[in-house]
Amino acid sequence: MNARQHASRWQSSLIESQSAGRPSVAGPMETTPADLESEPREHTGLSLFWRTFFLLALLLFGSILAWLQTLRALEFEPRAIQTAQQIASLVNLSRAALVHSDAIMRVSLIKTMTDQEGVRVMPREPGDRFEPFDSDTLSRRISQELVARLGPGTVVAQSVNGKPGLWVGFLIDRDTYWLHTDRSRFNQTANKTWMIWLTTGALLSLAGAAIIARLINRPLKQLSFAASRIREGDFAASRLNERVPTTEIRQVNIGFNRMAQRLAKIEQDRAVMLAGISHDLRTPLARLRLETEMSVADPDAQAHMVADLEQLDAIIDKFLDYARPDHVRLTSVNLKEVVRTSLFAFKDRADMKFNLDLQDDVFVMADAVELGRVISNLVENARRYGKTPETGITTVDISTRARDDWVQIRLRDHGPGVAPEHLPNLTKPFYRGDAARTAATGAGLGLSIVEKTVRRMGGRFGIGNSTSGGLSTRIQLQQAPKA
Repeated sequence: MNARQHASRWQSSLIESQSAGRPSVAGPMETTPADLESEPREHTGLSLFWRTFFLLALLLFGSILAWLQTLRALEFEPRAIQTAQQIASLVNLSRAALVHSDAIMRVSLIKTMTDQEGVRVMPREPGDRFEPFDSDTLSRRISQELVARLGPGTVVAQSVNGKPGLWVGFLIDRDTYWLHTDRSRFNQTANKTWMIWLTTGALLSLAGAAIIARLINRPLKQLSFAASRIREGDFAASRLNERVPTTEIRQVNIGFNRMAQRLAKIEQDRAVMLAGISHDLRTPLARLRLETEMSVADPDAQAHMVADLEQLDAIIDKFLDYARPDHVRLTSVNLKEVVRTSLFAFKDRADMKFNLDLQDDVFVMADAVELGRVISNLVENARRYGKTPETGITTVDISTRARDDWVQIRLRDHGPGVAPEHLPNLTKPFYRGDAARTAATGAGLGLSIVEKTVRRMGGRFGIGNSTSGGLSTRIQLQQAPKA
């Protein structure tokens, strides 16, 4: 077995072992390019805060209405009897005053009652038209009580001859009279009072529901934020308060913090291990290359062995890139300059052609070095796998578009593209989509590094087949604020 076969077997075993032990880092924007072109969609459902608020408000409103109906039912009978007693007393007093006064004083008495007490006593004519006092349950109950107290000939009306008020027909020595007074004097608790109390209770209920919903949902909101920080790799910003007074929430926060610490330790150990292995492999590879150039006499075999060693060295570079820390320093970067600088190493290649559509004065929030590595990585990926079948030359279209607060960078080749079922997996470490990619010389980390780097810069990465052929990749980054 020659050195080329040894190197190939070592590479295959290393890739298989890493692929079996690494989880997917695929993001939500990596399935189709249409996902990246569209604006970020918000869920239309209610948040947990508003659901809790409306449920509590509905419960409190129901309780208030139930108590209101209970109070009205409990005070209905006493209120009807008390009102009937007041009206009966007024009628009896008026009757007694009229009976025991002489004719001269009776006129003066009636005038005094009208002016000072708002009570009018007048004869009841046979042709008088009246409406019974039975507009609601309370009115009917008052009428029944008055008839029981004043006698069978008593008539209670809410209007006589079109004039509204409280009218009570009674007898004085077989003569019929009307006693007329203002109805509101016997209705102290009016509907407005009930509405005021109901409105006050409703406002207090809404305020209480908002406070309770906020107290309930605050720990969940903090937990959601901490989980999103862990998802982005920021373990330092994901610590929760372990001294909250609520026992259950305190236990959840303690468990979450311990989990975050362990995940951070695992991530740190993984990065150190991968970087250490990659670094330690360089020394024997350098010796192998020196021995190959000095010991192998066959030029063709020597060239193949050197190529394999260079391939292994490139794979180690990919490992080091993938194991780099997840912290970047974002600054305002001129996108057009970064793209042109990234293409400088490819401009003299005879097997590549570029069509550029770059907007001027477009600035994004990014790390200039990292963004340049991303673009170079995508161009290199297009050079390897995106050759136009008819010409054998890789044609790459690169365009930038600024819209609202986002800037989109689109890179598209004119090659055969990728089978749709492989698209969601292309950003997984060590994954290759088809036979052609399996035969490639890379480590399968290029697109995974791109996706990871773009996420570190607060952007989105998408990949998919172009409708007119070829593979299309899109990057969205936050537009830098204008000075």
